[in-house]
Amino acid sequence: MVVGTKIQERRGSSHSNIETLVSSRTGTLSLYSQLASKTPFNSDKPTQKLLQEFCESLIDYTASAHFQLYRHIDEKMERRQNVQNIAQDVYPGIASITQKILDFNDKYDCQDHCNNLGALEGDLSMLGEILADRIEMEDKVIHALKVGRA
Repeated sequence: MVVGTKIQERRGSSHSNIETLVSSRTGTLSLYSQLASKTPFNSDKPTQKLLQEFCESLIDYTASAHFQLYRHIDEKMERRQNVQNIAQDVYPGIASITQKILDFNDKYDCQDHCNNLGALEGDLSMLGEILADRIEMEDKVIHALKVGRA
């Protein structure tokens, strides 16, 4: 009975982590949509504020995925082999996309610089594509965690 309780606690924790990740992701995508609707972009204060808010949310979401999902698996808290296998398969793609997200943030974080938004439309479009790829990969791991099989 104690073993079953520990498994339920671990799974309950992973489900809570998934909810946190999905909530963070949803907020980021909402801000993405708001920002994308501002084209053509100019450097006015409302656009800068929204861009800054989006960048902060994007970094929070990226960190949430790492801490809420992958750390759980990496620290061997997840024992189901199929979940570990799926996570191993998608993690290189997630890591590559994470770097692109960090590059976007470095370029557009309005706390440092935000006056030249000439390339933002194209960069935002590229970011939308890689976020879609990332979400697809995350969802594979999430699905495996929820149902226990691929």
